[in-house]
Amino acid sequence: MGFMNILKHFLGSDWGVHPDDHKRPAADAATRRLPVPPRVHLMLSQHVGAPSRPVVLVGQKVKKGELIAAAQGNISAPLHASTSGIVSAIGEITAPHASGLGGMAISIDADGEDAWLECDLPADPFALSPAEIATRVAAAGVVGLGGATFPSSVKLNLGRRSGIDTLIVNGSECEPYLSCDDRLMRDKAADIVAGIRLMLVSTGAKVAKVGIEDNKPEAIAAMREAAARFGEIEITPVPARYPMGSDRQLIVELTGREVPSDARAADVGVIVHNVGTAYSVQQAVCLGRPLVTRLMTLNGAAVKAPGNYEVPLGTLISDWVAFAGGTQADIAKIVMGGPMMGTVLPHLRVPVVKGTSGILLLNAAEAAASEPEPCIRCGSCVKACPMGLLPLEMSARIRNDDMEGAVDLGLSDCIACGCCAYVCPSHIPLVQYFYHAKGDLSSRERAKLRTEATKKLALQRQERLEREAREKAEAAAKRKAEREAAAAAKAAAEAAAQNVAVNAEKQGESA
Repeated sequence: MGFMNILKHFLGSDWGVHPDDHKRPAADAATRRLPVPPRVHLMLSQHVGAPSRPVVLVGQKVKKGELIAAAQGNISAPLHASTSGIVSAIGEITAPHASGLGGMAISIDADGEDAWLECDLPADPFALSPAEIATRVAAAGVVGLGGATFPSSVKLNLGRRSGIDTLIVNGSECEPYLSCDDRLMRDKAADIVAGIRLMLVSTGAKVAKVGIEDNKPEAIAAMREAAARFGEIEITPVPARYPMGSDRQLIVELTGREVPSDARAADVGVIVHNVGTAYSVQQAVCLGRPLVTRLMTLNGAAVKAPGNYEVPLGTLISDWVAFAGGTQADIAKIVMGGPMMGTVLPHLRVPVVKGTSGILLLNAAEAAASEPEPCIRCGSCVKACPMGLLPLEMSARIRNDDMEGAVDLGLSDCIACGCCAYVCPSHIPLVQYFYHAKGDLSSRERAKLRTEATKKLALQRQERLEREAREKAEAAAKRKAEREAAAAAKAAAEAAAQNVAVNAEKQGESA
């Protein structure tokens, strides 16, 4: 019996939390397509790994779907124009990050035509080899759309090399307020199933298990109908519980397998992709369309028209909100993603990226935070933690600057889901301690690496100076020996000349 199962045995299976989902009416509103704004700003870094490298110049005309930035290195993804137009700038804009710092982006002024770049399509996408499918997915810039934004082709290739047997497709969408995956499964179930079939071919997995929270009956019904002809695809309702969408929790729920803390899902024969990723794989392989738009949720009490919108990448949030009718209340907080793990943004003039699942505009009541009080040691955080950790004890170590102690208690296994802080009756911001600790440990590790690099450079410099000194000494000794040899030769020559002169003089006298 693994640790997670032992924990469930003693604490019950009710790990996680059950926040109010706030998904309606947005989830039930018909999907709307956002018109292309006058200008889009495509961030070069909107995926895990190295940022993409621009391959266009300012003033260049591009078509929708045309490559504008190439992948760099093994972990990276290319970037494509989300509309046709002219490249108007390549430079810094405000990045979709809480810091409000800048990031490099390619700006395109739309020409209003939204014309696609023509491409060659395979006669039968399902006849492609596993490697060819992964190559097409890589060329289309597809990344994980569940939030991690890891280049999908890398995971497809990893699955094939690791000999996985099960593909898990995450349709749980456990974060409150968000419903883009729900809406996508209702509207595009057949395309998602086609993408799943392509991923089965590419990874070599024998079966796909699609996990959908049981509070999405319409999505479950649509997916079951679309997958009815394919016995290798199983549609499985899972309990509506946050954070069911976490990879490790979903793997345990659907397969009973546990991923060790120092291992990857592939090490237990499983690989996980999001339903949005499956749809993007189908679009890339079957239609030759790179990832340039995605379905996103606009929600929150300050939003006038909550719903799900197909949004071109690089669209400023302000343009999106304006199209949706603006706001109906003062905005107290702007969140990209869900309220549990999302990123707070500084303002609306920030572009959406591949990893944007939704934008929440919260009013004062939704954004209100309670003042923390002393811990009453109720243990609620321990019961809620989906990883079986001790949040209170870890936070105590962190407050005392005992980072190693926090690591010993499992800090590296924390997924920062926020369950502990959500259930804490004392409103202690536990997850903030863990973010701080991980950032501090990361800074220490970078400092350690810099110190080691400095020591290495200093050692190399010392070795170089010693080598140069040794070479100088050897060269000086060689020159001295050469001078002494030359002086000796000169003296010998002079002595010989003198002997010749003396002998000549003697011969003259004898004559």
